[in-house]
Amino acid sequence: MAPSGDAPGTRPTSVPPSAAAARAMGRGVLQRMDKGRIRHVVAVGSGKGGVGKSSVTALLAAELRRRGLQVGVLDADITGPSIPKLYGLSGPLVDRGEGIEPAASRTGISVVSSQFMVEDEQTPVIWRGPLVTRLITQFFGGVNWGALDYLLIDMPPGTSDVPLTVFQTIPIDGMIFVLTPQDLAALIVKKAMNMARDLHVPLLGVVDNMAWIACPHCGQRIELFGPSRVPTVGAEYGIPVLGQLPVVPSISELSDAGRLEELASPELARLADAFAHSVDEVTQRSVRTL
Repeated sequence: MAPSGDAPGTRPTSVPPSAAAARAMGRGVLQRMDKGRIRHVVAVGSGKGGVGKSSVTALLAAELRRRGLQVGVLDADITGPSIPKLYGLSGPLVDRGEGIEPAASRTGISVVSSQFMVEDEQTPVIWRGPLVTRLITQFFGGVNWGALDYLLIDMPPGTSDVPLTVFQTIPIDGMIFVLTPQDLAALIVKKAMNMARDLHVPLLGVVDNMAWIACPHCGQRIELFGPSRVPTVGAEYGIPVLGQLPVVPSISELSDAGRLEELASPELARLADAFAHSVDEVTQRSVRTL
């Protein structure tokens, strides 16, 4: 499954790049790959670490799957993958002739991640940019995703090689951004939002994560980080706040146990509704402009 050439921190694999992946890699960075049987491809990013982006991705995918939709997650955070841990998954992956077969979570969410390529959870992926870039294209074009309603791409922090590769080679319908209430988080996330906008990637909305916590005694909402700046960011960019998610103490326990997809809440349901609506709106606008 690895790109050609051994890389430190990974184990050898007998799975070569599929024909589809090889074709995708040879197309150049400005040629976007075909969607295949995937209806919607959406990136989830923040530009900043520590805001709960991967958890939001995993929870959103689980909520969409709970509705009977076919969902996949491409873990594009190559050097800091966490999706497999949240779902309790491990590798390696195999290729049965139709592309790399993704792992499947307990509820049937398809997942591909660099975590499946290393010996254990503590082994680092130590690769230079070109190898990371090739792996991202292989994760999309060389994987047998099958028919999906949504493929969510869990983006890494920053505005470097991986986001650029995703924006230029993968046919994404848009991107949502995860923020926490502080002004510092908004400042960093705006860099990623500006990058996406400059590369003509539709901005679908923002998610206000860790917006509040409920007092365990009286149920009163407590704003741990003060009044949120997220609605202001949404208004500045002309995009909606798709959801406001609270701090839920059980998330840590479920994540450590690989059972995060078991968590359900009214806030997640509202997020999934708003997310689907925003994706549909952007898709309809795109069709009208063709």
